[in-house]
Amino acid sequence: MCVHRDTAAQRAVKVLKKSNMDEDERRMLFNEINILKELDHPNIVKMFEFFEDDKRYYIVQEICKGGELFEEILARGKFTEQNAAVLIKQVLSCINYCHANNIVHRDLKPENILLEATKEFDQIKIIDFGTSLVYDPNKKLDEKLGTPYYIAPEVLNKNYGAKCDIWSLGVISYILLCGAPPFSGQTDNDIMKAVRAGKVSFAGDHWKGISDTAKDFISQLLTYN
Repeated sequence: MCVHRDTAAQRAVKVLKKSNMDEDERRMLFNEINILKELDHPNIVKMFEFFEDDKRYYIVQEICKGGELFEEILARGKFTEQNAAVLIKQVLSCINYCHANNIVHRDLKPENILLEATKEFDQIKIIDFGTSLVYDPNKKLDEKLGTPYYIAPEVLNKNYGAKCDIWSLGVISYILLCGAPPFSGQTDNDIMKAVRAGKVSFAGDHWKGISDTAKDFISQLLTYN
C-alpha cells in the first residue's frame, strides 16, 4: 500500500495492490467502500472517489494529519475530563448518525479515531468501516468480531445489536480518563473473560479528581443489554 497526498485539496490517494490482498481483505475493502459512499458526517472520514485497474485499487479520501487517538493517549498518559468530553461528544455524534442509518461500526477503538494536525478534539474522524454492517434493527447479529479490549460481551455471546458500539465507546472513555483499559489480561482469552465478567473498577490514584458524573457516564455505557 502507498499513499499519495494532494495537499492543496487536502486529499490522499491510497493505492492497494490486488496481488497483496486475500479474499477476506478484498471483501472488507469493498464493504467499507460501499458503506462510506452512503455516509456524510463531519466526524467520518470522507471518501471522494474509488477506481481500479488490472493491478491496483485507488481510494481518494480525506487527509487526517494528526495521527491516531491511540498515539495521543500514549503521549499524554490520560486526558482531562474537559478534553475527553469534547472528543467523546464527536464520537457519540458519529455513532448516532450511523445507527440512525442502520449502520453498526463493530470495531470502534482509539486506533480507528484520527485527529487533525491541530490536535483539536472537536475535529476527529472515524475510520475503518471494513467490519461495519448495514443491519436490520429487528434482527440480532451473530458474527463474532472486534478487538478484545473493546469488544462488547453480547458480541462474544453472538447475540447483539448496534449498541455494541456504545460499549466500545465506554471502554474508550475509561481509557481516556485513566490511561488503562477497564478489562485486561495476559492473553486475548483472559481479556475476553474479564469482559464477560463486566466488573468495572474506579479505584486507584488515577481516578482521584475524576467527577462522579464522568464515572456514572462510563458505567452507563458499560451496561449489559
